[in-house]
Amino acid sequence: QVTLVESGGGLVQAGGSLRLSCAASGSIFSIRTMAWYRQAPGKERELVASITSGGTTNFVDSVKGRFTISRDNVKNTVYLQMNSLKPEDTAVYYCNADVMGGLPPTWGKYWGQGTQVTVSS
Repeated sequence: QVTLVESGGGLVQAGGSLRLSCAASGSIFSIRTMAWYRQAPGKERELVASITSGGTTNFVDSVKGRFTISRDNVKNTVYLQMNSLKPEDTAVYYCNADVMGGLPPTWGKYWGQGTQVTVSS
């Protein structure tokens, strides 16, 4: 009943920028924390950035100062602005959201399908 769809991935040169979007839809009562994860080939999935319903943000050390996470609570959408991209940022990026939804409303963790980000050197 809840679907997350990411968009905005692509191929960029080192030093470039990309803006990822993730829109949640379906039977949604509320959304608490939203986050972006990434998984590179041969690596485990890691948390990149998160944002609470109140706007508090956290970032993994490797992206601090380069990435910004934001959200639009009216549109149920979370964004990841990625600047000064490095080849090490190459990965599939996944959206995640803690959602209270359904009838009756229950808590659940939902994932998007992923979007590929490739940074060339």
